[in-house]
Amino acid sequence: MNVTLPGSAASIDAAREAFAGGDLGTAEQICAGILGQDPSEWRAWALLTETALLRGRQDAAAVSADRSVALAPTNPIALVLRAKCLFMTGETRQACAATDVAAQYLDDAPDALDAVGAMFGLLGLQQRARELFRRAVLGRPDVPQYLFNLAAAERMIGALGDAEAHCDAAIACDRHYGLAHYLRSDLRIQSPDCNHIDEMEALIGEGGLSASSEIMLRFALGKEYEDVEFWGRAFDHVEAGCNLQRRSLARDPATEIGEIDAIIQAHTRRWIEAAPSGYADAAPVFVTGLPRTGTTLVERIIASHSAMHSVGETGAFATELRHAMAERPGGRDLEGIGKRYLDSAAALRVPDNVRFIDKTLENYLYCGLIHAALPSAKIILVQRHPIDSCWAIYKAHFRGKFSFSYHQTELADYYLAYRRLSQHWRAVLPPDVLMEINYEDIVRDQAAASRDIIRFLGLPWEDGVMRFHDSPVPSATASAVQVRRPIYASSVGKWRHHADRLRPLRERLAHEIPEAELA
Repeated sequence: MNVTLPGSAASIDAAREAFAGGDLGTAEQICAGILGQDPSEWRAWALLTETALLRGRQDAAAVSADRSVALAPTNPIALVLRAKCLFMTGETRQACAATDVAAQYLDDAPDALDAVGAMFGLLGLQQRARELFRRAVLGRPDVPQYLFNLAAAERMIGALGDAEAHCDAAIACDRHYGLAHYLRSDLRIQSPDCNHIDEMEALIGEGGLSASSEIMLRFALGKEYEDVEFWGRAFDHVEAGCNLQRRSLARDPATEIGEIDAIIQAHTRRWIEAAPSGYADAAPVFVTGLPRTGTTLVERIIASHSAMHSVGETGAFATELRHAMAERPGGRDLEGIGKRYLDSAAALRVPDNVRFIDKTLENYLYCGLIHAALPSAKIILVQRHPIDSCWAIYKAHFRGKFSFSYHQTELADYYLAYRRLSQHWRAVLPPDVLMEINYEDIVRDQAAASRDIIRFLGLPWEDGVMRFHDSPVPSATASAVQVRRPIYASSVGKWRHHADRLRPLRERLAHEIPEAELA
């Protein structure tokens, strides 16, 4: 690409254009040229912060963010990028404080409103995020990203009609905007008379889509075709989307499975019994399991109790483990890990005098360490029929997470490893610490399952937990729309419509799972 002279506004614009197009190398090269002539150009440092975050280079991102803030100490974009660096490294309390500072310097600049709104969204403050996104859209109603971010926040708080209208507006600005198509498809159950299938099929047929947009359109079409019971076309698009996504992933499923088997070997009952004392003065609740298996449903049931508050999917426990290992390799300061985790979670505006729920999915890897670090904690492991679980995962898009989910046999292998891990936790953790619950049992008898959950947590029964779908509390998960509805059974057994085409998955699962469990 042609690059204008470093230091000019046009160079910054060129760097941003390269960044927006996913060309991180060119963006970094332009920024380096700018800074070679003018090291005080804060915008170049800010963009380098963003490229470093996308590359997972958190230390480099923090250095660039600090330089950007030093040069522009009242600029909300510089400030919020530092907040994002803090959040990504698990410094949740500091990230919250830094975001509040950034918000104090906001004016009517749409890009800053959008950036600070996105940070409030990461922190789980969806109402504040929505207000800032709304202001950004008022300033620039022609920018699809601002409209999409507003729609995403509205989806999380349950304003589904508003979310659909703003997705429509984003698509009107850019009909190739795959993320907006994907979000819109999920906002309601599509019907034969009211869907977006023809519109999306036309876009696919025209060609010329970026790979990322085509992937999102394929998954959106899979969802809408399944809604209207065109099962074959649904699978066609899901499979095409998975194949496209899989090409772009740096995958090593064997490493992920090896990690699970290493945990099983290391975290034995003897290890747990011999572990140093953890921090027992708090009793958080961890709801975990594979994605799309009912974890959000269980979280919402519990969060509808007056004594509970959800902090969503924080990733905080894994972050504190990494910090502890970096500071004391080989050491086991379990009490310190427990205390720091609680401080990090409490920073997410947990009210006084309530217990909180952490619904981070990957915590199924750490159940033994969670119990050792927080011996009063309760862990609920949500299970679902193996093939229903795998089909639900296969047809979903996780935007960079769960790289095993885009290939049938890799997905089956990971599911089997997860199953071995579940059986291990069942064998080594005390029954008053770990509860397993099946999604199908909740669907079959919501009242009995809910009472079992509340009893396991040591809470008095409240009828409000039966009306979880009426809760105004935001949900930032992939199931944010579904949990606005009463419990329904239509997802049970849905894999059967695709039984023949799921044969590779089914055959691999059958290596370790009895046929009766797969029926």
